[in-house]
Amino acid sequence: MRRGSLLAVVAALACALSAPAARAAGAGWAVDAAAGAGWKSDAARAAGAGWKSDADWAVEPGGGGRPYVYLEGVPGAVLEDKLSVTNPGAQPLTVRLRPADAYNTSSGSLAVRGAHRSTGAGTWITLASDRVTVPPRTRAEIPFSVTVPPGALPGDHPGAVMAAVGEREAGVRIHLRVSGPTLAALTVEDVRVFGGAIHYTLVNRGNTALTPRLTVRADGLFGQVLRRAPRTLPELLPAQRVTLTEKWPDHPSLDSVKVHVEASAADDARAGASASATFVPWGAVVGAAGALLAVAGGTALWWIRLRRSTGRERDGRSAEPADGQRELTEAAT
Repeated sequence: MRRGSLLAVVAALACALSAPAARAAGAGWAVDAAAGAGWKSDAARAAGAGWKSDADWAVEPGGGGRPYVYLEGVPGAVLEDKLSVTNPGAQPLTVRLRPADAYNTSSGSLAVRGAHRSTGAGTWITLASDRVTVPPRTRAEIPFSVTVPPGALPGDHPGAVMAAVGEREAGVRIHLRVSGPTLAALTVEDVRVFGGAIHYTLVNRGNTALTPRLTVRADGLFGQVLRRAPRTLPELLPAQRVTLTEKWPDHPSLDSVKVHVEASAADDARAGASASATFVPWGAVVGAAGALLAVAGGTALWWIRLRRSTGRERDGRSAEPADGQRELTEAAT
């Protein structure tokens, strides 16, 4: 092959690799370095860390075109798949790899466990290598396996494989399901109203990951005072509990209301809970009370002064002798 033709092939390969890198950057998950376990998009992580481009390197499910790796098997099964790490740069790239459990933070965000902290699906994953060096403008395929424990319970067991270069860590989600009966169930708990917001806890009581739909409404003494359109919440993993907030800055100033929070998900999973709240404009009440106290105080002071003045007039009249008594006194003298 001529030198010009070889250069053309290399250039075409570089262009072909740059597109998967961009796609992977959008689909990959990253760990929030500050929190140690929070997942966020590569774009947000790169912007926060000063990376010039998400295409510096990327990790995605092997073969491309998949947002995550899905594997299913019975207890005792060994499942296999691959990851792809793309290096579009001009220098070799050394990537560190580690498996991890996935979970929800208390506020609902998806997260992964830190190194050596996994106790679930992250411990079932075995990588062909925990460190790989990817040549320039090359995509490397890294095999891995998942060994389902013999006593694993049916349902979803979320995990991930994280790839790190320097301070940046991105990952690929491993959606692992153990074959068997599944249950979609959730509950809404601890509904409270304070601070201009509705607070509630959402719990996944089943063994499958759910994407809940939330509906919030409130009824006052004279009719409905709040009705929010249904909206989709972030994915809630099995056995996870999250505490969420629905802002309500325009609640009634004076009313007694009952707030209803309802959630639904696939496979007819439904739940709801209610809470009562009383709104009183305490500023106006305190102001009115102060005015009433001032009026009452002024009235009391006026009454006291009036009583004193009347008493002095009576004392003066009783001290002066009557006209008859005065004449008799003068005659006797």
